[in-house]
Amino acid sequence: MKKLSRHLPHYLPLIGIFVFGVAGFWIFSYDRIFQISITIAIGASYVSWGIIHHYLHHDLHWKVVLEYLGISLIGLGIILSLVLQS
Repeated sequence: MKKLSRHLPHYLPLIGIFVFGVAGFWIFSYDRIFQISITIAIGASYVSWGIIHHYLHHDLHWKVVLEYLGISLIGLGIILSLVLQS
């Protein structure tokens, strides 16, 4: 429990990024271009959050950056393929 409360201030912005991203994606469901922009912004924010989080914990390495970038690109690919398909 102590570990969770120590990391909670770091994870709240990440949760906020995803909540506002999903809300914006849903609210602007009529505008495909804006949904693409929101998706790219969520991916970039996720990578930025990961870099900042690991920098503050003094365990930032190129492997970590590439991992966050890879996960972001996979998510971006999935969401964009769904948006552009419809």
